[in-house]
Amino acid sequence: MSITILGIESSCDDTSAAVIRDGILLSNVIASQKVHEEYGGVVPELASRAHQQNIVPVVDTALKRAGIDKHQLSAIAFTRGPGLLGSLLVGTSFAKGLSLGLDVPIIDVNHLHGHVLSHYIKHTEDDNVPEFPYICLLISGGNSQIILVKSPSDMEVLGQTIDDAAGEAFDKCAKVMGLPYPGGPHIDRLAAEGDCRKFRFARPRIPGLNYSFSGLKTSFLYTLRDNIKIDPEFIEHNKADLAASLQYTIIAILLDKLSKAVEQTGVKTVAIGGGVSANSGVRAAIADYCAKEHLKAFIPERSFTTDNAAMVAIAGYFKYLDNSFCDYDAAPYARVTV
Repeated sequence: MSITILGIESSCDDTSAAVIRDGILLSNVIASQKVHEEYGGVVPELASRAHQQNIVPVVDTALKRAGIDKHQLSAIAFTRGPGLLGSLLVGTSFAKGLSLGLDVPIIDVNHLHGHVLSHYIKHTEDDNVPEFPYICLLISGGNSQIILVKSPSDMEVLGQTIDDAAGEAFDKCAKVMGLPYPGGPHIDRLAAEGDCRKFRFARPRIPGLNYSFSGLKTSFLYTLRDNIKIDPEFIEHNKADLAASLQYTIIAILLDKLSKAVEQTGVKTVAIGGGVSANSGVRAAIADYCAKEHLKAFIPERSFTTDNAAMVAIAGYFKYLDNSFCDYDAAPYARVTV
């Protein structure tokens, strides 16, 4: 009998619903929120209100595009955390209500697990997926982690950021440069036109496999200053070179710890996930590194790098196979590690 999972994602500012049947993606619908752009970041209250407006039409569209009736669902998977509590409450409450109405179980999904397992989203049965174990470099706006993935339910964090994440470094430096939110894609675009050797920024000396990006941000900020003030003319004249040098430094920091993790574990497969894995420079650097070291590389489709319900549905599918369901008193959580 087929296993059909409806996934619901509402951890931040994207409302998403997806349907997966036996591991094959049937639909993945995302409603983005433009309201936050003028504020230079996500406003939690506005995000939760937008989720309330979007969630019913998004779920309805996902079911229609999948060509299934809601009564054909085997279970409903939802993002329980980490994320914005107000946003998570919308998705959690909707999932519980729909579950009760259809008399099917609910499955709580760790948002970070979804990013890690996004490589198992298939369009066809013949799609190539990683074999366990593998190293996953999870890089997003809120998390930078190196994870040893032993199975869908067994993940070990080998290293993580002790302050800011890589995505935060991109976005906050972009904001100082006067670029729109989110800044990461704009840095990526500009970097393609610049000289990555033009500026040198600080690289942290953190022991082990942990990351730090706060020193890099400080170094970047001081480069833009004329005495104590930000120099807009300097930024405008050097915008592409600043973006290229910033991207180059972040990639170097990420690869340094990743290569150490591969050496320590002996694992021969590397995957990346999270919003920063959409960055062109990061994708190219990972592919080049793996080719040089004779490692298998898994780089996700860009549509699966940002927050989406397909990754929630596939994580829920694996938990369904393990009969790992949750109770109706399950509350969302803002912070958690893998």
